[in-house]
Amino acid sequence: MDLDLPPSPPPIEDTLAARRAKRQAILAKYAGSASSNVSQGPTPSPGPSSAVEPPPATPDVSNFPSQAQSAVGTPGRAESVRADSSRPEARQSASASPTPGTFDLAKGDDEEQVQTKVQNGAGEQVSAADYDPSLDRREDEHKRVWGTKDQHTDVEMIEEEEEEEEDVDDMFAVATSDKKVKKIKRVVKPAMAIVTATLDSAADSEGYYQIILGEQLDGGRYQVFSSLGKGMFANVVRARVLQGESSEVGEVAIKIVRCQESMYKAGLKEAQILKKIKLADPEDKKHLVRLERTFEHRGHLCLVFENMSMNLREVVKRFGKDVGLNIRAVRAYAHQLFLALSLLRKCNIMHADIKPDNILVNEQKTVLKLCDLGSASDASENDITPYLVSRFYRAPEIIMGHPYDPAIDIWSVGCTLYELYTGKILFPGRTNNHMLLLMQELKGRFNSKMIKRAKFGEQYFDDLGAFLSVEQDRVTGSDVVRKVHLTQPTRELRQRVLPPSSVKLKDEESKLLLAFVDLLDKCLALDPSKRITPKEALVHPFIRG
Repeated sequence: MDLDLPPSPPPIEDTLAARRAKRQAILAKYAGSASSNVSQGPTPSPGPSSAVEPPPATPDVSNFPSQAQSAVGTPGRAESVRADSSRPEARQSASASPTPGTFDLAKGDDEEQVQTKVQNGAGEQVSAADYDPSLDRREDEHKRVWGTKDQHTDVEMIEEEEEEEEDVDDMFAVATSDKKVKKIKRVVKPAMAIVTATLDSAADSEGYYQIILGEQLDGGRYQVFSSLGKGMFANVVRARVLQGESSEVGEVAIKIVRCQESMYKAGLKEAQILKKIKLADPEDKKHLVRLERTFEHRGHLCLVFENMSMNLREVVKRFGKDVGLNIRAVRAYAHQLFLALSLLRKCNIMHADIKPDNILVNEQKTVLKLCDLGSASDASENDITPYLVSRFYRAPEIIMGHPYDPAIDIWSVGCTLYELYTGKILFPGRTNNHMLLLMQELKGRFNSKMIKRAKFGEQYFDDLGAFLSVEQDRVTGSDVVRKVHLTQPTRELRQRVLPPSSVKLKDEESKLLLAFVDLLDKCLALDPSKRITPKEALVHPFIRG
């Protein structure tokens, strides 16, 4: 019998050799242009966010021009990125935030080899570099409006009798008709559609402003020169400051809210939250993006932000595609993210959409800022909705309809940090149901108290606590429900992050990785009341050593 076997992957040594050759070619290409931009001035001592290595004796020239300025392809990964805060553009992009010292973004050859071995033993994984969360947000928005396939249409529920374990896996067993099968159909009327009315002739059918490069905004104060993309609530452009106050210098990012009444109100709410945060952080040390001012243009609310470089998904794609970033870079970024969460907690605000795409870095990739607070709200405003936060970063209490609080942001940060280090998505669930299954495979079953308090608990669990996993029948293609009894994790976090025992690491590296796993484990506690707080995270051994 002929079997179609998948081709075996190339040896690790060949993959690493190809990467090294590509890296050396990139370094040779950009070394000349990068070295001309390196300042010889002294590097100031790191501020509070300096969970990084000490500065090198001589400047490193492996940095090359920002990807954010070019739409032509994605260059290969550089060996490392070094901070030189004496450069004028570093001072502009970092704002008043303390600039850390230096750290490598790319993993070394040994780290790459270890990470490749870990991934080879972890089964199929989804790359974090190529994921586009806007597609999932649109899909979730459609589900919220029209209803979901597994929640709001006919679903075939199959309940099977308990079988002997040896019979389940016996492919030669004779089929019998003794098994009792009970089919239940649930029918729920879909929600009413929401009609979007636009008030601006320059907007498209969805209310997004149609960008014109070179156009001047706010009475000639800004001139648009590039588009940075669009999200659920707005599109963002980069503009030059032609005239204005001394605080606005060079370039800014302008968020142009969709021309629709509900979006306009959401934009006003975001601006109010950003002003509250700015007042609580006058020295700009807590790593939240700064709102400069607001204005209106042709019925669109416009929010003016400080100019930053690329987001963390682009950083992973450029410096750690499929293998992730250096552990010390992840450590520095984690420190800054928990500083941001500590300020949000102080202001009693939930961000509610933390993911690599909503975290921007400066030109030197050393200072990050948490951005896009379009979904943010006061911690007391926790209306139950199963589609808050982008799906891969959505905490279990949101999916289950359990009362939630700012701990949802801790969960999202845990998923983000895992992505930064591994280059892979931790919970690539196709639906909310699939997300809960993946969470239990990693962390074990939910406690019965949490299930009982959840609004949608009966939708995902039966009376005995078995999980109702919605899966697609391979023959008919219809959705069926399979009862899954999960008690212990089947794919623990340590196995997905730490190398196999055959790989020997230095004591320092081993301790750092163990501390990283412990921090992730505390961020990803299924019970939100047991999750680590920002204050506790800032004194965790992974951050403080």
